Amino acid sequence: MANRQMAQPQENHLRLSWHDTQMMASLSPQTVMDYFCRKSNPFYDHQCNNETIRMQRLGPEHLHNMLGLEYILLHVAEPILYVIRKQHRYNPSDATPIADYYIIGGTVYKAPDLANVINARILNTVVNLQSAFEEASSYARYHPNKGYTWDFSSNKVLSDKSKADKKDANAAKDDNSGTLFQKQRVDMLLAELLRKFPPPIPPMLQNLQQPLQPGQLPSSTDGMADATGPLDIATEGIDMKPPPEKKSK
Repeated sequence: MANRQMAQPQENHLRLSWHDTQMMASLSPQTVMDYFCRKSNPFYDHQCNNETIRMQRLGPEHLHNMLGLEYILLHVAEPILYVIRKQHRYNPSDATPIADYYIIGGTVYKAPDLANVINARILNTVVNLQSAFEEASSYARYHPNKGYTWDFSSNKVLSDKSKADKKDANAAKDDNSGTLFQKQRVDMLLAELLRKFPPPIPPMLQNLQQPLQPGQLPSSTDGMADATGPLDIATEGIDMKPPPEKKSK
């Protein structure tokens, strides 16, 4: 008994399929045209030349001598796949294809044309993009001071992934700052250089550092020092301590 699946309007054959459970097991290249040309098949046009030669009990070879609509067996891949073409014949050597039908496991389907394939792919792409934009916009947050930011706290998977990415970025940053100059503080290096290479003392300060002998009068420079006030030699020339170390944050 012939059965129809997914019943749809006649004009939309792409959503339609057909099979006959009584003849499915006996399909072969010799019987597949009789299987397709059954009256219960919605893809079969009863006004075609195939129906005419069946009523006249003629062979399929007479189709080449007739004009009009016909069905031919185009491709065979036994035992599961058969391709049938619907075409309009103008003369024995000229025919224009109209549609192709394929039979897989005894079920007949209409093959979509290129325009339907492209339309379906474009529609599927647009729907997926729209869904992605809607989901992404639901995680966007705006603050007058910070501007736009992402908040994935409502999605546990995305939140955990964001935290893991930040952790990996911080670890990579720490690994990259591994040179000796970057790890040690600059003030420690300057203090070490100051101990190894102390700065020279000016001659004027050297004269002031020498003690006066008994009965020796201070020189003109000493008078200048007295006139201007005592010089704090320990503060001005001797104290070369490095700057205090910065406390790590």
